[in-house]
Amino acid sequence: RHAPNAGGRPRTVLKFLAYGFLVLLVLGLAAAGGIAYGLYHYGRGLPDYQQLADYEPPTVTRFYAGDGRLLAEYALEKRVFVPVDAIPRRVVEAFLAAEDKSFFDHGGIDVRGVARAAIANLRGMGGKRRPVGGSTITQQVAKNFLLSSEVTLERKAKEAILALRIERALPKQRILELYLNEIYLGFGSYGVAAAALNYFNRSLDELSLAETAFLAALPKGPNNYHPLRRPGPARARRDWVIGRMLEEGFIAAGEAQAAVSEEIAVRRRDETETVRADHFTEEVRREIADRYGESALYEGGLAVRTTIDPKLQDIAERSLRGGLVAYDRRHGWRGAIARIDADGGWRERLARVERPQALGAWSLAVVLAVDAKGATIGTDAGDTGRIGAAALEWARPWREDQRLGAAVKRAADVLSPGDVVAVEALAEGPRGAFALRQIPDVDGGLVALDPHTGRILAMVGGYSYGDSQFNRVTQARRQPGSAFKPVVYTAALESGFTPSSLILDGPIVIDQGPGLGKWKPANYTRKFYGPSTLRLGIEKSRNLMTVRLARFVGMEKVADYARRLGVVDELPLVLSMALGAAETTLLRLTAAYAILVNGGRRIEPTMIDRIQDRRGRTLFRHDRRDCPGCTAAAWRGQREPEIPDIREQAIGAASAYQLVSMLQGVVRRGTGARIGRAIAKPLAGKTGTTNDSFDTWFVGFAPDLAVGVYVGFDRPRTLGRGESGSTVAAPIFRDFMAEALADRPGIPFRVPAGVRLVRVNAATGLPARPGDAAVILEAFRPGTEPGASARAVLDSLEGAAGDGARLGGGIGGLY
Repeated sequence: RHAPNAGGRPRTVLKFLAYGFLVLLVLGLAAAGGIAYGLYHYGRGLPDYQQLADYEPPTVTRFYAGDGRLLAEYALEKRVFVPVDAIPRRVVEAFLAAEDKSFFDHGGIDVRGVARAAIANLRGMGGKRRPVGGSTITQQVAKNFLLSSEVTLERKAKEAILALRIERALPKQRILELYLNEIYLGFGSYGVAAAALNYFNRSLDELSLAETAFLAALPKGPNNYHPLRRPGPARARRDWVIGRMLEEGFIAAGEAQAAVSEEIAVRRRDETETVRADHFTEEVRREIADRYGESALYEGGLAVRTTIDPKLQDIAERSLRGGLVAYDRRHGWRGAIARIDADGGWRERLARVERPQALGAWSLAVVLAVDAKGATIGTDAGDTGRIGAAALEWARPWREDQRLGAAVKRAADVLSPGDVVAVEALAEGPRGAFALRQIPDVDGGLVALDPHTGRILAMVGGYSYGDSQFNRVTQARRQPGSAFKPVVYTAALESGFTPSSLILDGPIVIDQGPGLGKWKPANYTRKFYGPSTLRLGIEKSRNLMTVRLARFVGMEKVADYARRLGVVDELPLVLSMALGAAETTLLRLTAAYAILVNGGRRIEPTMIDRIQDRRGRTLFRHDRRDCPGCTAAAWRGQREPEIPDIREQAIGAASAYQLVSMLQGVVRRGTGARIGRAIAKPLAGKTGTTNDSFDTWFVGFAPDLAVGVYVGFDRPRTLGRGESGSTVAAPIFRDFMAEALADRPGIPFRVPAGVRLVRVNAATGLPARPGDAAVILEAFRPGTEPGASARAVLDSLEGAAGDGARLGGGIGGLY
């Protein structure tokens, strides 16, 4: 026998190793090919991950009032964006410990984490537990921003591929910023800053360790760890996060022990103090949406600094509502809101009656019984009370012709058991005493603005925003009536007339052309007053004088000044337009009066001072003036900065002041005298009433505040016999100004250079003589002061007559 080959075993081992290496190589190549195919297959058509470099999470757009208080918020997702550098270190550490401890070490995928997740899923096979994903923060960013939340192998593969790509494209800090601001944490909270407010009413830097750990416990499933519905699992998950932070060395053992001992105390977010200005806010919302789009409004995180003055806004709301209620009460009772059975169970039946949006702070009540002394009522609060007979005297029957019915003699003339009515608890009187109220059928608007800048300080577009979002300040186009006359008088003053010029107040008949008949304008009083000064014409609102004046200076010139003052862009060249027949808005007319009081400089009404993006960069600024010297950090004896006045001169400063002085006479002696009697401060303005009292106005100003009031029915109809701008709109203006100016000194109107003040007789316009009773200071340009002799009178449609002189050349304009 031959002995075994001693060299055979080594060769066999080498052969086995060679075969093994070959198999491994083939398997490796197959795995690499599989991976390559997977990357190719799942990587096709993936979303563009590079968009994340410029991605801005949707955040809340906020409107602020002029004093910095919150006006409104607009958002699809209530998120507060916080740059990663501003997020406290402990918040970051808590989320890293809970979600991805090796975040700063891996390249998008944590291999060991995936292995642990795979083992956990194998152990849990056959059960009902949701598979564990082992996702890194980068993978969660890929899923939340670019993919769906479906639990499939394909989605996990795409998530991993995107995570690798994101890590190559973005720095770690940017990925972390996206994650902490985007993630949903329950309670309507998107991002950690919103969650801190909604769960604990704190900012991120005010959170305790236990509170921070609880927030970090939520990404895996906010509903699973709801602190109120599932306090046990919530606390257990929080404690686990605290343990992870201890294990990673982020906190000390003593801190961890103290945090674990704390209860999870949810504190509701404090009600943010807000300003109510509904019509104004809606106007701003529309402007932002038009300027930047709906996406920027609801997702852009804009900070919009508005012009509204909360104090003046509150006064405006109360003044307009009070004036509309006062008018409505003068025109009687229109009846109950509804009727129900007043027997037992009235509380349930009353609760089913739809509450009118315009009811405001008033209560809804049902009349339970009526007797000789009044009515017993049950309110929507469930209690009972009384309406005394004296509180019903105003409620005379309302008639279609705007006249009142018979006087109220007993409660049964107004109310019956089962009537559902509006009531208001009386502040004075016996307990349980109520007054009958009625939601006005009439409506109106009030706007107040700074005449020097155009900043809108108060805007009320109607009696109730809940009842009607229609804004009668900006959207209602109505005829201003006599409130338009200052435009005509401005054109006359700029054409050489003076406040003492005489115009004949007498009948006029004008042929309007073939087939149009004769036009016979008349004064409101239906009387004629003979030659009168320009001042008297506007103080007493004389229509015939205005028509004569407009025809003399020409309707082209009147139209030009209507355009300069911003009242009407294209005024029809017909004489009736001189009496306010062209439609305009309350805001435009008020801005025109503001030009008069600011010295004739054009302004642009604005509701917005400044708009900033989420990072504080200014996108829009109403005041476009540059002032480099205004940014000085300290005073070092340098000259005060001079800010240029870039406002365009719309009309001459002298003419503007002459109009201001004449309109001051309206308040002192004319159609607005009830205002002058109530407020002993420099005020000026003009009433306006259209034919048949369809629309009533009062627009006026103090030296630094311009205010316009409009009242009328939305479906035009007469306000009633005897109602005018003087009786309806002027009292609202008066009430607003009395309160708005209560704590301000009485500043006189500013007199510009180039104006001479001369003592004249208020009735004749001639220089004052000893013994004259009504003496005023009249404003003239140098050289235009009246003499003591007879003056020319504009007494026909052809020119001037009286002492043989003429006031310029002939008629002008088309009509």
